[in-house]
Amino acid sequence: MITCTKNKITNLFLLKKRSLIYMQAKLTIFFFVLVTFSGTLIAQSQETHKQIHIPEFDLPFDFPDNAIDQTDRRTPETLSSDPVEREILRRIADINRINVNALEAQLNDDLIGAEEYITLALQSIQQLLEDYPDIQENRRFNELYRSVMAEYHEFYGISGPIVQTEGDIFEVRQEMFADDDWFDGSGYSLPDQITEKRFEVPLILNKQVNNHIHFLTQRRPGTMRAWLDRSTFYFPMMKRIFEEEGVPEELIHLSMIESGLVPVARSHARAVGLWQFIYATGAAYGLEVNWWIDERRDPEKSTRAAARHLRDLYDIWGDWHLALAGYNVSPRAMRRAINRSGGTVDYWHIYPHLPRETRGYVPGFIAATLIAINPEDFGFEIPVRAKVYSYDVVEIEGSIDLNILADFAQISTQELRNLNPELLRFATPPGPKPYPLKIPKGIKNIFLAAYERMPESNRQTLVIHTVSRGESLGIIANRHGVSVRALYGANESLSSVIHPGQEIIIPVPGGANVAISSDNPSRAREARTLTASAGSRSASTTTQPAPAGTVGLSYRVRSGDTVGHIAEWFNTQAWRVRSWNNIGNVIRVGQRLTIYVPANQKEYFANVSEMSKADKQAMMRQRKSSGIPQNQIAQGSGGVLEYTVKRGDNLSDIAKTYRTSVRAIMRQNNLRNSTIRIGQKLQIPVSQ
Repeated sequence: MITCTKNKITNLFLLKKRSLIYMQAKLTIFFFVLVTFSGTLIAQSQETHKQIHIPEFDLPFDFPDNAIDQTDRRTPETLSSDPVEREILRRIADINRINVNALEAQLNDDLIGAEEYITLALQSIQQLLEDYPDIQENRRFNELYRSVMAEYHEFYGISGPIVQTEGDIFEVRQEMFADDDWFDGSGYSLPDQITEKRFEVPLILNKQVNNHIHFLTQRRPGTMRAWLDRSTFYFPMMKRIFEEEGVPEELIHLSMIESGLVPVARSHARAVGLWQFIYATGAAYGLEVNWWIDERRDPEKSTRAAARHLRDLYDIWGDWHLALAGYNVSPRAMRRAINRSGGTVDYWHIYPHLPRETRGYVPGFIAATLIAINPEDFGFEIPVRAKVYSYDVVEIEGSIDLNILADFAQISTQELRNLNPELLRFATPPGPKPYPLKIPKGIKNIFLAAYERMPESNRQTLVIHTVSRGESLGIIANRHGVSVRALYGANESLSSVIHPGQEIIIPVPGGANVAISSDNPSRAREARTLTASAGSRSASTTTQPAPAGTVGLSYRVRSGDTVGHIAEWFNTQAWRVRSWNNIGNVIRVGQRLTIYVPANQKEYFANVSEMSKADKQAMMRQRKSSGIPQNQIAQGSGGVLEYTVKRGDNLSDIAKTYRTSVRAIMRQNNLRNSTIRIGQKLQIPVSQ
């Protein structure tokens, strides 16, 4: 029956291929394959388990439905003569092949392989966006993105839009940054006397700033009033942190433009929190994100990370307006705008060459700041400070339902969530260290008295899912935020065909492998930022040691370089380059980086620093045609370390921590499945 079905799908694919272009044919086979695949896995009963949704894959942008009609349409002649475009096209072709491999794996009932291909395609798209931010305007890329995300949704049974926003700030920003010239000044004038103070960040008045003042006072006064009200709650905390970090106090008003002062704000670009960190930037400043928590949503931790990020941007550009623009747009876009304006490094000079949103970003910040500092001059009442951001901390051992903890605090579960917006799940995270739960001030003794009487059975250790009608392994994995591979690892003899009433063990991910801080980014000591904290000066300066059997080469950064490109040229990983040089994702022209390569291949890489861009691209083409595995040359020899299993550990998290795979750990330790126990000694294969 399966063979017959596959033959039918193949015939359908061949018929469509004669009449459709390549992308349409690929989508057609995707449709028929997925229909057949889901039919094989469908089970038939009623749902008996509460849904828990997997966090969506962290891709850094989304685009509108009409993006293809608005995107760049380059001629073949232009494409063939532009080496950058050719490199982009090569990578798009590679991702297309990966996506087709995912379909073929599903035809072969290899769900683990299919999941690996889907994940690789998503990771490749994300890396492509990081290397070429302007690729969002590329028509081929948009079509690829739609195809890969459709496959991701079908595999995991996800319905609805790919990305959902949270918070009204994004509607406001879309209107606010829509046009440079929508305000002609007629019928409106600025207040006669605006209270002037001396600020480190220049708060200048010009046509662009006046546009945004008019917008916030005349067109959206309710929005500005809400920002002013929320500011009384968060700004005292922000002012303290910015002072500790040595950053101008007036920059706290940027949070109004970023999030509208909503801690759980989430954009189409998957930026999160008061300061709208994407995952990569948040991680660079030590913000922990895992299945259980997202520190980008914590007001205090994200504010400290934002202060450090803004200071780093100022150190790069030497101007606060440019630093603010750099907070909104990539270094590549900044350099391009500077080049197009004749090399002048000044925000208002490069203004016409910046993306539309960035053109409105700095004037919008200045406008919001001027209004917030002088509310009465602009017709707003000075907001009354009812209460400020404050809390007490209690340490919670293990995973405990938030409903129970809210009862201990004598508040609602929503109130408890409001105090702990970084919590993503129904309970506190497990882990070797207690979780610092925030509760209202003044009730700590009441809470602890109830907590100490709590029965041990309230700590959750195992989740069982009963299969219901219409479910596949992909759908179940999605509901519980785990991978299909993890389901196979936790359930011996699990088949791709499941049936109603079948019980499946859900390997709920463990918590963080570091102690979670109550008020600082939990991985700040590991963060690779450009400068240490101006306040505590405690940022790590430790770099990863040189891999065994390698020698260090010096590379001088050129215009247009990225960490990802440099890693590709030296055939290593970007995270290694960052770690060897104690840097984040931001690099400067002329900066010297140390790259470690195998000693016996020193001559091969020695001339990379002196190569032109065209020479480097030719080297990459030659390397690919010769069959050299990408990201393998400069890793150095591997090794093994011993790890003792702790409470809350699972193989998936251990593998991520040591940058290896679950399969490699199981092979190294002769494990038949992914079950491990506290105190067990594991041999972890790692690259030196």
